[in-house]
Amino acid sequence: MERVVFEVVEIRGKCSVHRLGDKITIEGARIVLEETDALCIHALPSLLHYAVALREGISPVKLGLSKDEGVAYIQCLDPGEPYTSGGTVVFMAKRERK
Repeated sequence: MERVVFEVVEIRGKCSVHRLGDKITIEGARIVLEETDALCIHALPSLLHYAVALREGISPVKLGLSKDEGVAYIQCLDPGEPYTSGGTVVFMAKRERK
């Protein structure tokens, strides 16, 4: 089964949900809660937008999400200061075979 693992690699500003190294695992159409550290409703739409494409092997480079075929980078929607009191979380996504 193909799956995508999103890992927090950078936080610009403050995030009340995620910490560096947090992971979200999506397998098929299911979020694997046992392998997921935290879920933020502001970040989830950005991640889900690309989860199926990455899981199915679409090139992260062709999607404009990376310079490297092996990983994709996606950020949450919160722009952070000076617009909000939050911050932007950057996730690195990797396709895995289970």
